[in-house]
Amino acid sequence: MLEEDVLAEFRQSKALLEGHFLLSSGRHSAHYLQCARVLMNPDRAARLAVAIAAKLPHDLRRQITKVVSPAMGGVIIGQEMGRALQVDAMFVERPTGTFELRRGFSLEPSDRVLMVEDVVTTGLSSREAIKAIEETGARVIAAASLVDRTAGAVDLGVPFFPLVALNFPTYAPDEVPAELAKTPAIKPGSRAQP
Repeated sequence: MLEEDVLAEFRQSKALLEGHFLLSSGRHSAHYLQCARVLMNPDRAARLAVAIAAKLPHDLRRQITKVVSPAMGGVIIGQEMGRALQVDAMFVERPTGTFELRRGFSLEPSDRVLMVEDVVTTGLSSREAIKAIEETGARVIAAASLVDRTAGAVDLGVPFFPLVALNFPTYAPDEVPAELAKTPAIKPGSRAQP
């Protein structure tokens, strides 16, 4: 699946938004990818997961025993990645602000995990999820996502395989261009804003 194919999926589902957005990272952007909308259609979600799986090197795919994603944004794509790779999928969540496995989910030290996100903006949630997974004794051998908003600049500490890497500019609060600042910022993400 090429970048234009992925963006077509986002546009078709009205998941590529334009305006003034305050991202969960605290940065501002004129573009927002609402992955929940692109993933709300099960056939599309499955198609995108199969496309991500196809980007993983064959020897790496064979090693994966579990898929773990951070709640909320990664739950649907994580489940579909589990289906595409034919392994169990589970998620970590933040009941008290720090990611942890709950709901009877567990990992073994022998597990080789693919951590899957919907969108990586700064990598903070991904690194926090990886830390929580590795604290169980399991090993994260790679990460994947639908979208890498850093266009390849992020370092998650493990090999990273996004379906598409985009470079929509983002701005610190004191760097927002005047044209963008004319419009009030919308907080479309799921994480509480500072």
